[in-house]
Amino acid sequence: MKIIKQFNGHRLKSARIYRGLTISELAEKAEVSKQAISQYEHNKNSPSLETLMRLIHCLGFPRDYFYEDDESNVTIGNTYFRSLLTTNKKDRASQIEKTKILSLIYRYLDKFIQFPKLNLPSIKHSGDIEKAALSLREYWGLGLDPIPNMVRVLEKNGFIVTSFLTSEEKIDAFSQRQEYQGNINYFVVLGNEKNSATRRQFDAAHELGHIILHDWYYDLELISREEFKKIEQEANQFAAELLLPKESFLNDLIYPNKLDYYVELKKKWKVSISAMIVRAYQLKALSYNQYQYLMRQISKKGWRKKEPLDNVLKVPDPILLQKAVDMILTNDVLTTDEFIKGLSEHNLSIDRKEVEMLLGLKEGTLNPVPKSNPILSFKTDV
Repeated sequence: MKIIKQFNGHRLKSARIYRGLTISELAEKAEVSKQAISQYEHNKNSPSLETLMRLIHCLGFPRDYFYEDDESNVTIGNTYFRSLLTTNKKDRASQIEKTKILSLIYRYLDKFIQFPKLNLPSIKHSGDIEKAALSLREYWGLGLDPIPNMVRVLEKNGFIVTSFLTSEEKIDAFSQRQEYQGNINYFVVLGNEKNSATRRQFDAAHELGHIILHDWYYDLELISREEFKKIEQEANQFAAELLLPKESFLNDLIYPNKLDYYVELKKKWKVSISAMIVRAYQLKALSYNQYQYLMRQISKKGWRKKEPLDNVLKVPDPILLQKAVDMILTNDVLTTDEFIKGLSEHNLSIDRKEVEMLLGLKEGTLNPVPKSNPILSFKTDV
């Protein structure tokens, strides 16, 4: 006996938020009343076939997506955004929803691929951020040398990292903690809008700062503006302490008051010139007047938006999710069609292009593979 699935209003809400739409905006696009959308989302009513087709057209999700069950036994903590105070709630909600769907794809991949286990120490820092950063460096065996690729360090130690366009220039990066069947995962999403290797380095270290320092179950919507600024400052300080450890960075500051010297240091430390100047001032290698002078010079030269070497240093891209898909496809574990079908069988019917975007795959990676036409074939008249 075939089981007839019921319309799942939670999936309609998920798709709406994913696309960054309010109820009013979706209602206008689909030519449906706001009250009807609200009733659908709260499972108080189901849309007619005609209405459903309009919703599908507006949201770009397959019909099956709206009839699938939600994943259970998942606890989702806070999502920390850089520059949260300057981004609106709707944009943040969209990125949170994308990360939830990313996690479903990751758990499907995890059935085939042995990903690195989360390797994160329990650091008791008591507010000492320098101690926290140095303890982590020691635990991961990084010494006091520059970290050439922060993204790779995260992936190697079990963090799930991806990059995609966040549709909002102010959202540089964000991170989310999830717990599923007793396993903890941290998802780190790095925006693609600003093509800068040093910005990505700092963004990755900043998100790691949240993971090490901050409470993942405190309601961020309830904290004051001042409290959030403090949280962001702490994550920034952690990133600076991690990427530019005091002892070895000070040894390199031979000419701390010369702007061009920081261009040379940027090659070695893979940190922006402005961040290194801030760090030099924090470490008292610069006086306040020297610090202010260098910052004015940066503004005068137009380095606030684009620094020297930004077009030379290679932006570190996440690779583990891409490699996981490549291993599955090239070793004939699954075809692209089987991969998409497998996601659907695990309650995630979603367009191939969305999967490519969320995993940071090259466009067309999951396109259907056409069947080859053999040169030889059997005769039919034998």
